Amino acid sequence: MMKKLDEAAKYIQKRYPHQILAGVVLGSALGDFAKEIENPTVIDYADIPHFSQTTVEGHEGHLVCGTINKKHVACFQGRVHLYEGQPIENVVFPVRTLARLNCKYALLTNASGGINANYRPGDLVVIKDHINLTGRNPLVGPNLSDLGVRFPDMTDTYNKELRSIIEKSYKNVGIPYKTGIYCSVLGPSYETPAEIQMLKAIGGDLVGMSTVPEVIAAHHAGLKVAGIACVTNLAAGISLEHLNHEDVKKVAIAAKEKFSLLLKDVVKNLVA
Repeated sequence: MMKKLDEAAKYIQKRYPHQILAGVVLGSALGDFAKEIENPTVIDYADIPHFSQTTVEGHEGHLVCGTINKKHVACFQGRVHLYEGQPIENVVFPVRTLARLNCKYALLTNASGGINANYRPGDLVVIKDHINLTGRNPLVGPNLSDLGVRFPDMTDTYNKELRSIIEKSYKNVGIPYKTGIYCSVLGPSYETPAEIQMLKAIGGDLVGMSTVPEVIAAHHAGLKVAGIACVTNLAAGISLEHLNHEDVKKVAIAAKEKFSLLLKDVVKNLVA
């Protein structure tokens, strides 16, 4: 695995020979943020050794490297998911590659269902903690000691320093600051109303089918991690409307302008 990660990192360094400060994983229909990158180098996932192809609509499958406010970033336009049948080591391979590139920050975004009654479609919610209900963990198996310790502490998984920077960016761009606990489920079926009531009872505010495996792997590898969820729909039973992926994409696209403004300000304020 370490050999594969180093081969991927070396290929990216060959195509983009600059020290990358932050990696950004862009969730469903949020990939347009990559258009904000100046002097972009676009690399297809198919060209990067050992990267998996995305199969879900709204996940373009490109790595876009360049600058925002003179800071070097790498944006993953799309991700692979456990529900696509991918082994978990493939799901977390991109964020582990960031660690081999000596990145400092990992900003993970997604489209989520809103459980919290105070959320509305289009809200951008900072993830303050998560509940892993996928039954999977990327650290199962032999520990990759070159990345991190066998038993990583998860108390400050969503880095407080980074969340403070993000909170200031919300104020700077005039977006209401909301936080929540993200529940990660396997999918691909949406949750039943009974399942949503269970998630609400155990403290969940958001629900989705991604992010948490990447967060665990990135935190294990020493990256400072933050997560931002775009609430694209009210979860089953909270709203009487039926859920479908097209509506999820439409809401995410509608939120892309404020999403881009927010992320640009966050990157601007990152400390090298």
